[in-house]
Amino acid sequence: MTEIIVKMEVGSNGVAVITISNALVNALTLSSKNGRFSGGFDINVFQKVHASANVRGLVARKKLSQAQAEKALSMTKGVLDYSEFRDVDMVIEAVIENLPLKQKIFSEIEKVCPPHCILATNTSTIDLNLVGEKTKSQDRVVGAHFFSPAHVMPLLEIVRTEKTSAQVILDLMTVGKIIKKAPVVVGNCTGFAVNRTFFPYTQGAHILLHLGVDLFRIDRLISSFGLPMGPFQLQDLAGYGVAVAVGKHNGKGYYLYEKGSKPKPDSQVYPIIEEAKRLANIMPGGKPINVTDQEIVEMILFPVVNEACRVLEEGVVRASDLDVASVLGMSFPSYRDFYKPSRFLEERAKNGVPLSAPLSTSTSSRARL
Repeated sequence: MTEIIVKMEVGSNGVAVITISNALVNALTLSSKNGRFSGGFDINVFQKVHASANVRGLVARKKLSQAQAEKALSMTKGVLDYSEFRDVDMVIEAVIENLPLKQKIFSEIEKVCPPHCILATNTSTIDLNLVGEKTKSQDRVVGAHFFSPAHVMPLLEIVRTEKTSAQVILDLMTVGKIIKKAPVVVGNCTGFAVNRTFFPYTQGAHILLHLGVDLFRIDRLISSFGLPMGPFQLQDLAGYGVAVAVGKHNGKGYYLYEKGSKPKPDSQVYPIIEEAKRLANIMPGGKPINVTDQEIVEMILFPVVNEACRVLEEGVVRASDLDVASVLGMSFPSYRDFYKPSRFLEERAKNGVPLSAPLSTSTSSRARL
């Protein structure tokens, strides 16, 4: 039986949930909250209470039976030190995006874990060469990037460095299939394949915001286009350990989150946005720009296609994998045929059409927004 340790922040339990939701996998969860609970909490009780909420959600969506859920929860155990790491097959580090913290963890677990143990990180943006910089066994270091929320989203980015062994990649792909994820192997760079490609998605939204476009209008249009939520609500969901703020995790962000109801725009963000616009000072003549709905969608999504060009040129990921990963990792609407960035680029290259040329009116390459 495979045993996996998930090294994570207290309450950050999505990765633990997906590792225990299959009967072939055991999971330990180790808290990094100062190494102890000053309030006298039992770490097993604390961690299972947090994990059980996600497991109950899987039962409600009929992804797990009640019996499977009970078995899954019985297979997780909370610990406060590395003493039980001696016989594990893989460690998935899933703490906040803090490089010194990740380096410290990898240095510590390498000394305790067996020589065959895979040392995986769930980082979503940090260069793996930096994460494993202070380890001696860099051939065992690999990225296991789960997309948020980890127990729901199907994509698993397996991030290889130049030193990651082929066996480690194959083993992680096997684990990914066991826990019912769709593994895609990608190269190592800041943001990897999907986040790197979609960095301009968030950047474009913020530029429009600073140009005076209402953020809730932006989110509404992107949702209407077919994504499950707009860029600002996505930041709320991901939390700002990644996006440098707070979000849905504490009930507030750009939106207000109340149990049992849909997110509602938080009017208290407007004074903050006004100050941000004043500091950015990019509105022409100090006045908001006038843009159509279609222009807003294009200004957010077309730069994504441009970044996809760079990702493909650098050999970070195969073209077909990038299209699939965009759907499985970002929930990009698969019915938007025009979007498939690789297909768009391949069509133009095959026909000798420069990227700067206007879009044709043919149905094969027309951008129907």
